Amino acid sequence: MSFRYSFDKSSKKFICPCCDKKRFVRYIDVETKEYLPSMYGACDRVVKCGYKCNPYTDKYQGARNQSYYVPNKIHSSPTISNIPDDVLINTLKDYDVNRFIQNLKQVVKYPFDEGSINEVIGKYLLGTISKGYMAGSVCFPFINIRGKIRAIQVKQFDDDNKTIRTNSIPYVIKGLYKEININPPSWIEKYNKNESKFDCLFGEHLLSKYPNNPIALVEAPKSAVYSSLYYGFPKDDTQLLWLAVYNLSSLSLAKVRVLKGRDVILFPDLSSTGNAYSQWSEKANKFEIELEDTRFSVSNLLEENATEEQRLNGLDIADFLIKSDWRDFRTSESIKDINVLQSDLPITKVHSVKPEEPFNSEEWHWCRDELDN
Repeated sequence: MSFRYSFDKSSKKFICPCCDKKRFVRYIDVETKEYLPSMYGACDRVVKCGYKCNPYTDKYQGARNQSYYVPNKIHSSPTISNIPDDVLINTLKDYDVNRFIQNLKQVVKYPFDEGSINEVIGKYLLGTISKGYMAGSVCFPFINIRGKIRAIQVKQFDDDNKTIRTNSIPYVIKGLYKEININPPSWIEKYNKNESKFDCLFGEHLLSKYPNNPIALVEAPKSAVYSSLYYGFPKDDTQLLWLAVYNLSSLSLAKVRVLKGRDVILFPDLSSTGNAYSQWSEKANKFEIELEDTRFSVSNLLEENATEEQRLNGLDIADFLIKSDWRDFRTSESIKDINVLQSDLPITKVHSVKPEEPFNSEEWHWCRDELDN
């Protein structure tokens, strides 16, 4: 029997999308002699990494699926470029003009205390754009488990923390340089050649810091931030760590491979037809088959209790949480019991959160030192 796709039989190795080591063997299309997209292949660091993505089990459809098939000739290497650390560090300031943060401190019905705000900023490394047309926006960095900055989403919010405009850091920086008639930094051109950018989970860098915790997976970074403010970051191994995939369609096997061995609860946003819930349920079943010792479940909490108007508006868990006092969520048992809905929103209380010190810019580097070998 002949196979359309097979591992590259040459000695060439590529950068692994999971561990960033040049130990990755990619799949090729034996008919066209082209590489499949860079997610398909296997890392030969079987023990220390173990990443693999099979085009057959993933039901890859080749050129028929133009939305994510990007031909890459067999003689060329994929471009994998990360955002420089100093770009992120330069955003870690000016929270007094960050509308998203200030809304949480002053505008919402139940403002959050300074300690909780500092903790969520420090853990997720939230930043600020303080100049240009995106001034006042919040930065949501996507940092992989190796501590590499894969993308930074920039979002501008109104006083109700509803999105006004969305962008990414390279385009924002290019705009700022254009205003002063200076060429943008050279890293931007290289970075923009990446086949994929938002290819890790928001908050993924925290996985090594919380190695045994179950995972709550939501669509947008905003939902992960809100949920962490309400339920707190884990204080023991039973409590959920909140991560985000970026948006509805970006939930993929390649992204969730870093969750292997965990219990994962998915919280899709509402949709008018229930399509979001159906999509994630179908994917969760496939992920569980592919990833050994990993359990995926999809919460139907919002789906079963939402009104028709809430479905039409596509509300998410953050929209429900913000109606309640966050202090009511900080005094009870394990967050794994998140299965009740009271007063039109999920209420499951957890242990109290001890506020951490304000953010230290070295927060994410520790995981590189620990995992680099």
